Amino acid sequence: KVQLPDFQRGWVWDDSHIKSLIASISRSFPIGSVMLLENGGDGVRFKPRPVQGAPVNGAAPEQLILDGQQRMTSLYLALRSGKPVATRTEKGKKIDRYYYLDMVACLDSDTEREYAVVSISPDRVVRTNFNRDIALDLSTQEKEHENDHFPLAVLFSDNYYAWCEAYRKHHNYNPEKMAQLGAFEQQIVQRFRTYRVPAIELTRETSKEAVCLVFEKVNTGGVALTVFELMTATFAADEYDLRQDWESRQARLAEKPVLGSVSATDFLQAVTLLASYQRHIEQGTGITCKRRDILNLTLEQYKASADLIEEGLYKSARLLVRQKVFDARNLPYRTQLVPLAAICAVLGNSFDSDTVKQKLARWYWCGVFGELYGGTTETRFAQDITDVVEWTRGGSDPRTVRDASLSPTRLLTLQTRQSAAYKGMMALLMRVGSADFINGDDIELTTFFDQAVDIHHIFPRSYCEKQAYPRHKWNSVVNKAPLTARTNRIIGGKAPSYYLSKIEENQGIGSERLNTILASHLISPTLLRGDDFDQFIRDRARQILDRIEGAMGKAVVGRDADDVIAAFGGSLVGAGLDSTPLDQDTTVEEA
Repeated sequence: KVQLPDFQRGWVWDDSHIKSLIASISRSFPIGSVMLLENGGDGVRFKPRPVQGAPVNGAAPEQLILDGQQRMTSLYLALRSGKPVATRTEKGKKIDRYYYLDMVACLDSDTEREYAVVSISPDRVVRTNFNRDIALDLSTQEKEHENDHFPLAVLFSDNYYAWCEAYRKHHNYNPEKMAQLGAFEQQIVQRFRTYRVPAIELTRETSKEAVCLVFEKVNTGGVALTVFELMTATFAADEYDLRQDWESRQARLAEKPVLGSVSATDFLQAVTLLASYQRHIEQGTGITCKRRDILNLTLEQYKASADLIEEGLYKSARLLVRQKVFDARNLPYRTQLVPLAAICAVLGNSFDSDTVKQKLARWYWCGVFGELYGGTTETRFAQDITDVVEWTRGGSDPRTVRDASLSPTRLLTLQTRQSAAYKGMMALLMRVGSADFINGDDIELTTFFDQAVDIHHIFPRSYCEKQAYPRHKWNSVVNKAPLTARTNRIIGGKAPSYYLSKIEENQGIGSERLNTILASHLISPTLLRGDDFDQFIRDRARQILDRIEGAMGKAVVGRDADDVIAAFGGSLVGAGLDSTPLDQDTTVEEA
């Protein structure tokens, strides 16, 4: 009559938890309530599965356990299954156990009840002294009687009264033993037989969203119920294995390093966004992909859109690699992949147009440097799919492009890769050029991984600390560049003038060539060779802002504002000391 919804995790309680639960019931202590969901009807549908150890009869359950699985399963296995319980120790070692009550200890008010609950291996023998001595033998019914240990497996079975009668007979109807058994039945057994667990029952009309919310509120000690788990159980009711489908897609997506972090929920949200957009086109309905919308996604809608979203993700990866975003670790916003994949799915073959890709890149960078995808983003997703698609077809600028803005002082607060704009800045620098100081190679997909490119200080950290330069400046993105691990080791902790001369001397690189390489990082060779930290910071900030403006296709305002002058020690308006114009092939749209 009662089973589990398929999204429930497996039964995991260990031996000590089971003994504690048995002890609580033997004293009529509360063990908490259970929550049940009425099964069937036209409302929420989940594929059911039997409680672990319970026989399978093929009948549909009347109710599903939402909360209380661990307790109910433990009690069923220990009291009703008649088989050893496959549990584990507190350290995780797998063990099989039968459970007994020490009748004498149960009736002794001075004995902690948990000590009266005995768990024993399937041979029902407790051994000590490295298994040489037998401390307790319950291997036969006669020995159970002899040792006054009651097997909980017979408590609710047809053998209960036979066991009790055999106990009396074994002790020759000794008055003391008769009284002991009577007291045990009255004080202990009756508590098990009359014990009631409070139950909260949800009707079959309860929505999936409500089930998900309620489950998460009551199941604080268990595995979080994700939208994916809930949808897996929902689709399973129609004999569709969503988990297997996703795992095969995930394996294919992971072949693209930049897609390695795409989660099942991301994928479902993108599918929902696309399905909602298509319904909007056909019926004029609103576009939405919030949690409740994912939960209302039908299997038919999923099948119609899943392949399109997977292909959209591959196109997204192509666009990102073109922007020098090579892997998931350096992806500014994973969330931005949701609308990007859906947009690419709608565009289809139009994605291959250079003009379209330039517009997608501009939208992408506006989202990154405007830091627009860090909070609640579902509303923006819905705006993006309509705005960007129309934009590629000659419409006006998307709201994400219009909304994006960056304060110049933000550059000094971009300190770690926890910030999307920080990771975006490194990708943009690699897109500008960022040739390696030593080998002069531009950073491409293969060299990024082969040469272990990462983000490193230009004025080395230890050098800056010795010079007592402000940390908020030397540790900011303005003083960092994508460099190979080998180059970073050669730089060490010396002044720039020193390590640049050593690179020229030891690597055979001419000054003019090295200056060109430095310029590809938006670094003024004059200022770096002169160890002019403050001027370097201002000059590079100017050049970085120029490139951000190029990528976003709009001006960064306030470059000569009072707060900017105070933070940088001067205005950020004007060309850098050794700056070069944008590359001819790097247009505003393409950047």
